[in-house]
Amino acid sequence: MLSTLNSANRTKGPRGHGSKQMLEQSSTPEQSFKAGSPVIRDARTEDMEAVGEIDAGITGLAKPDYWSRAFARYGARPDRWFLVAEIGGNVVGFILGEQRAWEFGSPPCGWVFAIGVAADRRLGGIGTQLFETICRRMGEAGVETIRTMLARDDALNMAFFRSQGMMGGSFIQLEMPLSHPRQSDETTGQNR
Repeated sequence: MLSTLNSANRTKGPRGHGSKQMLEQSSTPEQSFKAGSPVIRDARTEDMEAVGEIDAGITGLAKPDYWSRAFARYGARPDRWFLVAEIGGNVVGFILGEQRAWEFGSPPCGWVFAIGVAADRRLGGIGTQLFETICRRMGEAGVETIRTMLARDDALNMAFFRSQGMMGGSFIQLEMPLSHPRQSDETTGQNR
């Protein structure tokens, strides 16, 4: 599940990413210097309702059990990051990722697999701040490359991630439906 915002009208920083507006202290919540800007911090159990509401607003599907399991799996664990953006005590965005290694020969890398920002808070740079924070934290953990995967027709997320400096990588994603298990053809005795 990937959902995001477009981060227009931001200044470019040293890596081609948005300007560094957060404090560089990984042990405390990161906060931009502008008033009313979000605090980027580790997610907590009590944030899952708001995260689920943001996601449901983007995808049209309520998945409270999914977000509870996601927090159990990714919240405050080594090499896994579940961050939220908070403004005035309200969660307005989230991002999830982890470090993976040696899948089909891939050296250790970071994966971002979910990002979302409340509809009324888009275009304010919150997605960029979430992305930059998870990239910095992954970098502090030794990650040198970050990856994500999205649908070919997901123009919004494609534009967002490309605006962050991401581009096509060296791996190809493959899939096949498992809707019908292989069955033996009774007349020939062969598998279909």
